[in-house]
Amino acid sequence: MQTRVGIMSIIVEDMDSVGKLNELLHKHGEYIIGRMGIPYRQKGVNIISIAFDAPQDVISALAGQIGNLSGVNVKTAMSGIISNE
Repeated sequence: MQTRVGIMSIIVEDMDSVGKLNELLHKHGEYIIGRMGIPYRQKGVNIISIAFDAPQDVISALAGQIGNLSGVNVKTAMSGIISNE
């Protein structure tokens, strides 16, 4: 299995989507290296950064599922290094 290391940046504006987002992240927990969440209460948003090591198709599918949540924006950046696991 080929994997890539990368990050996913997530901005949550609709707090009703937090439960579903956490469910998706938990489901993909085996690929998550680390996670940092910052509640920005003054602006009413949550900022989440996820570091991962996962196959390209898993990364794309997860980003798509997260991006389809109401009031949630996601961007990914990946290293050019591909590992064989």
